[in-house]
Amino acid sequence: MDVAVLGAAGDVGRQVCTQLIERRVLPTSSRLQLVGRADGPSARATHGLRADLIDAYDEHAPLLDVALRPDEVVADVIVLAAGRTTPAQPGVTMPRTQLAADNLPVFEAYAQALAEHGSGHEVVIVVSNPVELGVAVMARALGRHRVIGMGAWLDTLRFRRELAVSLGLRRHRIGGFVGGQHGEDLVPLWSTVRISGLDVDERRQALAGLRRGRTLDTFSGEVARAQELLTQVAADDPGAAFDLIGSWPPDLRVVARPWMTHTSGAKTANGTANATVGLLDTLLDGRDTVVAGQVALCDETTVGGEPLDGVLGVPVVLGPEGWTRVLLDEPAPDEVRRLTASRDRIDATLAHVGLGRAVGGPAAAAVPTHAAAGAGSAIAGGVS
Repeated sequence: MDVAVLGAAGDVGRQVCTQLIERRVLPTSSRLQLVGRADGPSARATHGLRADLIDAYDEHAPLLDVALRPDEVVADVIVLAAGRTTPAQPGVTMPRTQLAADNLPVFEAYAQALAEHGSGHEVVIVVSNPVELGVAVMARALGRHRVIGMGAWLDTLRFRRELAVSLGLRRHRIGGFVGGQHGEDLVPLWSTVRISGLDVDERRQALAGLRRGRTLDTFSGEVARAQELLTQVAADDPGAAFDLIGSWPPDLRVVARPWMTHTSGAKTANGTANATVGLLDTLLDGRDTVVAGQVALCDETTVGGEPLDGVLGVPVVLGPEGWTRVLLDEPAPDEVRRLTASRDRIDATLAHVGLGRAVGGPAAAAVPTHAAAGAGSAIAGGVS
């Protein structure tokens, strides 16, 4: 199978390409298409990246080529990592609505090109933020089951790691998922957590100790206070800020640690690329696997007796042709409340740029007109 990475020369795109080759996910007979933009420094950087990858991994690299226009993208699996990112500086923030407005033309340009020139079978992994917006745009153009956002999978891997650290275990012994909106509005699905070697009662007791009597009803306030405190502490001693995070409950660490990493200037490209390549490996493997991801829902499941629709991170079955069904059987009441609130906040962000809760059915639909109007200037703004 062939893979295309949109925004290949950006921080995350470069890491995705490198890990795909270094981990030998693609055989030498497959093609890895590095996609940039024709104007600005991206074209030079994308050609340069191709040369560098060949230089480093010539013995086992797949076929590498460069595409500089959306209509040149051809692949079985497409990684959307193009667009602007939030500033990686202490105290500098960008509203999610502003990031959505900046990246909407980028998403729409690629969605329209794939709808018009693609095979009709491509599966898209959305990495760019806002992940939920990228999923909505691509799902409307290509069909919602062919599009998954990797944000919930990255948050899931972080959640499992933090649980494992608290329990003195390795991550592979921990199951469980994170849903909701990628980032500060994520939903730790404690009810899905499983721990290898522990029975039901032992697991319940262990998780109760980790949660410390807290529920998700207070989680947003905890996140806000944590960010304020970390900003103050990191101003004098960044190392002390990271040490402080280690003293908090694991679900709070899932939000705080990557937030601190990004604002420190280090960014989170390695972890993001690792999660993305993991999803790619699942798609290329040919077998169905349960993962978490942002997807466009259309009443597939109910929570609290109400249909859950719109774009949201949930556990899903993922296979070579995309995701097929949601696996969210019995979420706890506080998880239901936070999932619903997260869905509503995602919908508000989408509505701000003209996209509502209904983001497309099983077949491709027309892409909004933003693509033709603003694609050139937005794509020229940079890759992430």
